[in-house]
Amino acid sequence: VLHVVRPIHTSQQRSAPVPPLPEKGGEVRHGLIPEEFFQFLYPKTGVTGPYMLGTGLLLYFLSKEIYVVNHETVAAACILSVIIYGIKKYGADVAAFADKLNEEKIAKVTDIKNNSIKDLEAAIEQEKKEQWRAEGRSYLFDAKRNNIAMLLEANYRERLLTVYNEVKKRLDYQVAMQNLKHQKEQDHMIQWVEKNVVQSITPQQ
Repeated sequence: VLHVVRPIHTSQQRSAPVPPLPEKGGEVRHGLIPEEFFQFLYPKTGVTGPYMLGTGLLLYFLSKEIYVVNHETVAAACILSVIIYGIKKYGADVAAFADKLNEEKIAKVTDIKNNSIKDLEAAIEQEKKEQWRAEGRSYLFDAKRNNIAMLLEANYRERLLTVYNEVKKRLDYQVAMQNLKHQKEQDHMIQWVEKNVVQSITPQQ
């Protein structure tokens, strides 16, 4: 079943979808007369009614000389016979060939449609991935900010440790100098006392 699309430039009342067109035509009798004609006359005239109507009309046209039989009638009968013979002989092959061409066209259009759908689906998936990546960039930036903050904190603590060590070294140096000075003063005091004591001792003592 083929769906017909209305033109774009239509009013709202005419924009409704039309019923689908049949892919194949309706049934006919004798290759020309539609089946609906017989079904329409069947309740009133019965089975032979359409044939009697056609025969009666033909005889009426001939008797009233509305249609005059001449050499053109014979030529038309011959041409019609050739056409009927051609249809009977080659009609099925021609119809099969036409159906094959139609199926090939439909298959080609279907392949194009499927490829377009696949490309669009791939584009949609790629867009979803890009959106997911874009959402993940905020987490990446947060992680980078945290890393930078941690590096700054580590550098700050390292500088603090360096300052602490330098201050400790200088304080230790000052303490060592004070201890050394105190030790020297004590040694000097002891030597001075010993010297004075030794000098104060006389031979009489």
